[in-house]
Amino acid sequence: MKRIALIAALLTSSLAFAQPPGHEISVSFRPFKNEYIFLGHYEGKQLPIVDSALLDDRGETVFKGPKSLAGGVYLIGYPNKKGYFEFLVGKDQRFSIKADSSNLDNVSFKNSPENDLFKSYRHYMAVNGKKIDSARKLLSSAKTAKDSSTLNKTITKANEEIKDYRSNIIKKYPDATLTFLLKLLQEPEIPPASQHPAGKYDSLYAYQYFKSHFWDGINFYDDRLIRTPIFEVKLDKYFEQLVYPNADSVNKEIDWMLGYASVAPENEKFLLLKFVNRYIAMKYMWEDAVFVHLYEKYFAQKTYPWLTDKGMKTIQDRAYNLMANILGNPAPDIDLPDTTGTNITLYRLTSPYTVVLIWDPTCSHCKEIVPKVDSLYKSKWKTEGVRVFAMAKETDGNRNDWMNFIRQHHLEEWANVYYSKTDEKARIESGVPGYSQLYDVLTFPTLYLLDKDKRIIAKKLSFDQINDVLEEKIKNHQ
Repeated sequence: MKRIALIAALLTSSLAFAQPPGHEISVSFRPFKNEYIFLGHYEGKQLPIVDSALLDDRGETVFKGPKSLAGGVYLIGYPNKKGYFEFLVGKDQRFSIKADSSNLDNVSFKNSPENDLFKSYRHYMAVNGKKIDSARKLLSSAKTAKDSSTLNKTITKANEEIKDYRSNIIKKYPDATLTFLLKLLQEPEIPPASQHPAGKYDSLYAYQYFKSHFWDGINFYDDRLIRTPIFEVKLDKYFEQLVYPNADSVNKEIDWMLGYASVAPENEKFLLLKFVNRYIAMKYMWEDAVFVHLYEKYFAQKTYPWLTDKGMKTIQDRAYNLMANILGNPAPDIDLPDTTGTNITLYRLTSPYTVVLIWDPTCSHCKEIVPKVDSLYKSKWKTEGVRVFAMAKETDGNRNDWMNFIRQHHLEEWANVYYSKTDEKARIESGVPGYSQLYDVLTFPTLYLLDKDKRIIAKKLSFDQINDVLEEKIKNHQ
């Protein structure tokens, strides 16, 4: 009987402390009255609003709902949306917040141990941050070596104290939301060379160690990740500074992350949108293969409730425009009439390098750039065996505009072909991609550089860039 009574007592105790489902956050926010305030959270660098509530005559209101809020860093936004203060949402979903816009450093919480801990941490960091900032300012104007040494010791000591303070929080409160944030902030500490088996190591070892431990303790399926201001910054640093800049390396990292994030729909959505938006506007030529990989693996045969038909078409069209002209692959052949009306092809040209110039005879920028390309061709490229294959795209002008421009600027040594509206319409109606799509022509002029096998060495180059790339290729080839 005693055992049964003990179990019953334990169950009663457990139930007494268990919070019912849903959330209920009471807010008192002075000096505002009879105005709407907003509940939001971080989502990478975005701050989406998830709810609003009307303050009463006493400046009080409640945010509540039948579902629990996902964990992370949340915000209470001012009525005018021009300011906010932060708090944490974790296991505690029913608590009170008291704030005054004139002193947001003194926001108080009731029934939220996690936010009490967060408040203490922020106070500690503010005090020690000022100490470090003050020492750094004095260091910049230090007049003696002794003063510099003293100030450097002060800074080092303060940083060590901060590190120890964070470590103690992580050890004492392993399940706290603040602990999760502190782990996310951590970066690997490269062990001293004395701990290496060889007793020393080079910079490559340091890089590899740092990269391989960069995500230690972080799970890509943890949905708190995206509701922080930390994760996206850390993600950017990883891809910009640690991942080797080529398509194979980037694709491998993307697949690794999404492999874990796929079990958390919000994280998967965040990462997919992050990667699509990053690689749809390429910074480097090789990133075409990254975007095509994203499309083929994550969009071509899949649907998502958050992706609109318009969004899917944008991704699909961009991928189709890139598939035929991926860096390192053979360029699509072009078969069009020359100035005599005889069809010639790009692959007919034999040369160590071919410059493909796609232009519009009525384009003012083309009228400036095309003669400059010819000057380079005649003064430098021609002696190296470089050929120019120029495809004029018909837009507002006609064949006579094209012919007149060639004669006026003496472009007869080029392989000149004309891509009329009629030819493009015929290709598209027969189900064949137009040359504009095959070469991803978004602006005029568009310049490609091909090797002797017509593989794409460089693409979408400016006038200055193509000469620099050609000179470097010729120099290295010799």
